[in-house]
Amino acid sequence: MHDFMWDMLYYLAIVLFLAVAMIGGAYAVRQYLGGTAGTLPSVSSLFGGPKPLRRLSISEQFNIDNRRRLILVRRDNVEHLIMTGGPVDMLIETGIGTPVGSVQTDATAPVANSPQRVDPTLT
Repeated sequence: MHDFMWDMLYYLAIVLFLAVAMIGGAYAVRQYLGGTAGTLPSVSSLFGGPKPLRRLSISEQFNIDNRRRLILVRRDNVEHLIMTGGPVDMLIETGIGTPVGSVQTDATAPVANSPQRVDPTLT
């Protein structure tokens, strides 16, 4: 009976140690993937510092037909209009600057100085 109790305490200690190690590892990975690894010196030294800021994003995309798609790509606050899916991918327009005073976080909101879409069913 006495040996059984020590065996149970031994295995309980192992399980607790593994649980703490898993929680600590999950926390470190979460901090790294969240981009806040620089706030913890141990995590930032483990993963090589904080992640750099994202410079590339897709602002909008529009399906022309079943194959072709217009994509508005933003890099360093400059937008480029690309058409993909045809026989050749084409760069349609480059160096499109962001309009002054229009900081949009919602992709569905209209951009300043852009033509307004009119629903044909309303006319």
